[in-house]
Formats: sequence, structure tokens, C-alpha cells
Amino acid sequence: MNLFSMGHKTKIVILSSLALIVVALIAAYVGRDALLNYYAKGKFDKLEKKYGLNISYARLHMPGINEIEIEKFSVVPNERDTLLTLHSAKIDLSLWKMLTLNAEVKRVITDRLHISFIKKDSISNYDFLFKKDKKNETKEDKRDYARKVSDILDMSFGMLPENGDMKDLVMSYRRDSDYTEVQIPTLHISDNRFVTEIIVKADNAEHHWMSRGRLNNNEKTVEAELYSKKRGKVLLPYLNKYYGAEVAFDTLAYRLTETELRGGEIALSGKAEVCGLQLYHAGLSPEVVNLDKGSFNYKINVGKDFVELDSATVIQFNKLQFHPYIKAQKKEKWHITMSVDKPPFDADDLFSSLPKGLFSSVEGIRTSGKLSYHFLLDIDFNNLNALKLESDLKSHGFSILGYGKENLAKMNGSFLYTAYENGVPVRTFIVGPENPGFCPLDSISPLLQTAVMQSEDGSFFAHRGFRLDAMRNALIYDLKRKKFARGGSTISMQLVKNVFLNRNKNLLRKLEEAMIVWLIENKGITSKHRMYEVYLNIAEWGPLVYGAREASHFYFDKEPSQLTPEEAIFMASIIPKPKHFRSSFDENMQLKPWLGSYFRLIANRLSRKGLISEEEAANILPVVKLTGASVNNFPAPVDSVTVILPPEEVNNE
Repeated sequence: MNLFSMGHKTKIVILSSLALIVVALIAAYVGRDALLNYYAKGKFDKLEKKYGLNISYARLHMPGINEIEIEKFSVVPNERDTLLTLHSAKIDLSLWKMLTLNAEVKRVITDRLHISFIKKDSISNYDFLFKKDKKNETKEDKRDYARKVSDILDMSFGMLPENGDMKDLVMSYRRDSDYTEVQIPTLHISDNRFVTEIIVKADNAEHHWMSRGRLNNNEKTVEAELYSKKRGKVLLPYLNKYYGAEVAFDTLAYRLTETELRGGEIALSGKAEVCGLQLYHAGLSPEVVNLDKGSFNYKINVGKDFVELDSATVIQFNKLQFHPYIKAQKKEKWHITMSVDKPPFDADDLFSSLPKGLFSSVEGIRTSGKLSYHFLLDIDFNNLNALKLESDLKSHGFSILGYGKENLAKMNGSFLYTAYENGVPVRTFIVGPENPGFCPLDSISPLLQTAVMQSEDGSFFAHRGFRLDAMRNALIYDLKRKKFARGGSTISMQLVKNVFLNRNKNLLRKLEEAMIVWLIENKGITSKHRMYEVYLNIAEWGPLVYGAREASHFYFDKEPSQLTPEEAIFMASIIPKPKHFRSSFDENMQLKPWLGSYFRLIANRLSRKGLISEEEAANILPVVKLTGASVNNFPAPVDSVTVILPPEEVNNE
């Protein structure tokens, strides 16, 4: 009897509970508009207060349990131009996600969504977007990169509808008198796939592009492709006017997939690919850079305190591909590791794959054999002195079958040299016996030869173009001072820069310079003896003063073979800043006392080389008497620019 009574009561409780739930659901359904408006008002009020916005709408209601409609919606920052207007929108949400208090857009229909980014002088209507919420962000939040990236992607994927139609979508950017507008007349999304026309208006021109792709929230994948509607080049506007860059391509494709890993880490994998790329920027190359095909198959691992480009990543341009590895981890300070290991590959794959216009000096070069490459850079900003730098390009039966645009052997005989200043030619002369100013190496005092070498590159005759120890020390020095103060260049690098690349000052010149140095040094194209002879005959030793013979007459009215130790050391000191030689002198045309340490350093090195005695080295003082044409530069105001590096910055022997 008790058991029966107990069961009956349980049934009553269950039925009563179900009835209450049904009544609550009915009440919620009936009052859904009021609940929605109440909830939206609370959210919008917070946004308005936090970011200084005025958010308004004419109507917000729910036609169905999982449908939301909004009309005449706008966002206007306080005392700024209108940022966003929307005539109407209908959004269908996932009912299951709503029950779990999450939002997932299943379908969206919009009409006349216009977004206007406007900047007048230094005031914009979108600066609030970059406002950081420092008040609520803890130190751990800042460090948890995986969580931050995951939150952003989850929000982005959650907002991507599986189906939808967007009519008259316009995004514009106005900066003072300049205006760029992107129009999407109709964007149709069906079963996660989309295709649309994009009209771009900028610089009094109109561009018609097409885009297609796939969006999938469940797979956390997005794919997109961009190309010209007429299958010509896609020319990116705006860049030329403000950045002096021109970028055009045939097609651009991108894919991204997010995968959750153990331990709270995430992996981002995908591919970026460009075909028919044309790029021009004076800071990059004096010519248009052409890349037929380039791709980036990537895998990026993101953890709590690190971001890592996995070595499974493949970068390919034309025929050449390699696997880079990069990891940036932050404890107190960043620790960055970068490496590339490329096993033996056909050398011609490298030279035939170089983007045209980027390495013009070796463009067209023909080679045989194989090359391999190893690179490692490890920078721990907690301990910069532990920095590691390794770079080794090895030859495996490598040979040069024919030079390209530039004859890399031209230094072996007489050649025409042009000196440039700021990309403008200032003087041209022959480097060879045809020029009366040319001075063979054996006619230059060993004192001057050695003084210059010990100042610029003490191991010139021992290395093969590079000194990784000097580069490493220079990099540590620059990182500690947070500016470019040292370069670690060898005489070989300076020579190649002046002979082959003098007119080109751009970001990637160092790579071309390194490539030419490696070819000349490792294939013995030009002997060390001849390279140093050319160097001493083209080095600038004063304003438009080039070569050892001209310089020795300019300062001392004598041949380079007749220089005293003091005169040779002084001339070596001029090379780093030749146009500012007067800053080495005081108002009485006497060398400044701070040069004493430099003179002693080089004098001791001359002594160790057996060119002067220890006694002579000990007695050398920073004293010279100018007797050449250089005296005509005085008594002009003394330039205060420091010319000579202090002893600790002079390249070691």
C-alpha cells in the first residue's frame, strides 16, 4: 500500500513538473519579444557605456522560437560619423545551441548592410575597436595564447552561417579626401558554400573581382579563392598611394582548419597560395618582382605561452621548397628559435626559382650539381649572450655553367666602376691599369694594406666571404641597444655590395649580396689577392675621393707606397665615415685625443704582423700633418659626427 502510494505521488510530481515546464515554455514563447528586447537592451547598454556608442534599432522581434529579425539598426560612436547601418536582417539560430546557451547562426538574410570606416586627421569612427579591456584581463589571460586564438576562432566560426543571402553589402574607407569602397551586390551561401562578385572602387577606377569558397562551423574550416571576374590580374588598390607598393596577382587562395589538441593546445593548418604575383616597391627591389607560383602549406601549434610553426610546414616558390621551423615562447621575455635544414637538392632548382626582379644580378645563371643548406638562429632575450647563429650552404659537385645578367668574373680584368650616392651615380672610372689613378696591390704600402684589413676584416684571407662570429656579435650588440649599430660585414661583402649592387638599396639586397659572395668565394671566381686590390682601389676615402692612390695624395701628397705608420693608420680610420674625415680633427687641425686608443690598437696589430717593432708601436701617437688637397677643407666648421668605432667595436683579428 505504501509502495503504491509512493509511486502515485511520484507520478503527480513528475506530471506537475512537466506542466510547469510547458507553461514556462509557453510563457517564454508568448513573451519572447519582450525577453529578447530586455536581453538586447542590457547587452547594448553595456557596449554603449564601455565603448562610447549610440546603438539603435526600430524593431527587434522573434517570429519563431529560433528566429530573430531586426530592422533599421545603426551604430554611431559618440561625436563620430556613423559606423554601421542595416536596413533589415533575419537570423535563424541553432535551436540545440540555444538550449545550451550558445549561439550558432544557421541562416542569415540581410538587406543594405553598410559599414563605413572614416578617418579625419587623427580622429576616426573605429578607434574604439582597438580599445583593450585591461581592467578585466589578468596576467594569465595575456599569456594564454591558445585560449585567446581559440576564443576568436570559435566566435568567428559561430557567426558563419551555413546558408544565407546578403544583398547590397557595402564596406567603405574614407581617409580625409581619399575614398575606397567595396561592394558585394549579392552574397549567396548554400550548404556552407558561397560565390559572389566583389566591386572595388578606388583611385577613380573600378575593379570587378570574384570570390568563392566554403564555410563550415562543425569542421571549423574556411576556404576562399579570389580572382578577377575577367580572369585578368587582381590589382590591389590603396597600397600605391600610401605605401608606394603595387601588388597584383592572378589568383589567391586560402584555407584554414582549427583542431583542438591535448593540454589545451590548438593546431591551425591550411594553405595559402598565390599565382602570377607581381610586386613592386622601391624598398624591396628597383624592378617588378614576379612569382609564377608560391604556396605556404602550414601547421601552426599554439599553446599557453608559445606559438610554433611546425617543421611539417612547406614553403614553395616555383620549383624550390623547404621546411622552416619557428617557435616563439614567452616566459619573462621572448625566446625565439628559427631553423631550416634542406638536404641536397638540384642547384638549378634554386636559381631558376628565384622571383624575377628580386635577384637581378644572378638572374639567368645556369648551374649543375647540388646544394644543401643549414640555418639556425636561437635568440633568448632573457640571455642575449647565449645567442646562436649557424648558416652553412654546402656544395655537392656544384659548378657554374654560365653567368646570367651580371658577369660575376668581371673583377678579374679591367672594368668600369660607378659610385652611387642615394641611388644617383656620382662618378665613373676604370678599375685597371688603363686608369692612371689605379694602384696595383704591390704598390700599396703593406702598412696601409694591413691597417685597413685589421680595421675592417682581420681574417679576410682566411675566411670564405663570411664571418659568422662577427655577425653573431654584431647581432647581440644591436639587440642589446635596440638599434642597428653594427653590421658584421666582411671586406668580401663590402666589395660585392659596391661592385655589383651599389645602386640598389633595399630590404633584400643583403640576400643577393650573400649569394654573390658565396658564389665568388666558394667557386674561386676571383682570387683573394685581386679582390683586395679592387677593394683598395674603389674604397671611398673622402668626399668623392676613391682609391688608395687618390686618397694618399688627397691627404699627404704622396704615393701609397710612401706612407708612414701614423699616416696609414689614419687613412684606415677614415673608411667607415669618409665624408666626415674633418670630425677627426680639432680647430687646430690636430687629431682629437680619443683617436689615441684606435691608433694604439692598430699599431699593436702592425707590430704582431712584423711590419713595425714593438718599440715603434709603443711610440705611435695620433699625430699626422695634412699636406694634400684636403687642407682646403679647413677651417670649415668641425663636424661633430664620430667617425671611428671605439676599439671594442673594431673587427677582431
